[in-house]
Amino acid sequence: MKYLLLIHASAATEQGGAAGCEPADWMAYDQEVRDAGVFVSGESLADLVTATKVQVGADGERSITTDGPFAETRELLGGFYVLDVPDLDAALDWAARCPGSRDGSVVVRPIADFDA
Repeated sequence: MKYLLLIHASAATEQGGAAGCEPADWMAYDQEVRDAGVFVSGESLADLVTATKVQVGADGERSITTDGPFAETRELLGGFYVLDVPDLDAALDWAARCPGSRDGSVVVRPIADFDA
C-alpha cells in the first residue's frame, strides 16, 4: 500500500533547509528507502518565498498571490516521500527514521486507490 510522508519543519535555516538536519542525513535516508525497495517518489520543495497561492472566488475569478509565506501555521512544508509498504505500521516506522521527524514532524497518510 502506498503512503505519503509529508515533512513539516518547525523552523528553517537561512539556506531554507530543516533546522537540525544536515544534507548528509537526508541523502542517507533517501538511499535507505531506495535500497529497501519502498521508494515510489519524493521531492524537496524550493524555498518558501518561491510559492504562488491561487484561489478562485465564488464568482469564478482567479486570484494569484506571490508575497508568501501563506501557511497559517508555524510549521514549514519541506517536502514529501511516497513509499510503497505493506501496512501503516511500516509507514510509521519509515516516518520515524526520517530526518524531518527530529525537529519537526512527518504526517503519514494512505494514498487512495480508486481502482481497488
